[in-house]
Amino acid sequence: MARTYPWKVSDAPWERVKPLIPARPAHPKGGRPAADDRQMFSAMVYDRFRWWEEQGFFQRLWQAGLTEYDELAGIGWGSQSADGSIVKAPLAQAAVGPAPTDMPPFRDMVFCSQKKPQI
Repeated sequence: MARTYPWKVSDAPWERVKPLIPARPAHPKGGRPAADDRQMFSAMVYDRFRWWEEQGFFQRLWQAGLTEYDELAGIGWGSQSADGSIVKAPLAQAAVGPAPTDMPPFRDMVFCSQKKPQI
């Protein structure tokens, strides 16, 4: 069975992303050559990610995706709406109970349930 590399981007998506990545400027002082863009795209290393963001790569990627979807299926721009709410629900606790993250860790529950030896 052939080994798989799930962290690597396959050829089809890479060919679509490659033209959107900005060219890196040459360093006049020389130094280490820039890492492979495909490898960086796969890993999303922070410095490249930030640089791509400053150059507008992700905006262009989003626009390219919207354009392609609009050509394939059509986006009903007239019926778009957005709804967002970040509000505390004061009565929700009684209806659903405590959040699982509010419970102590399992190890604490086990140790707390055991009787302490009398000395």
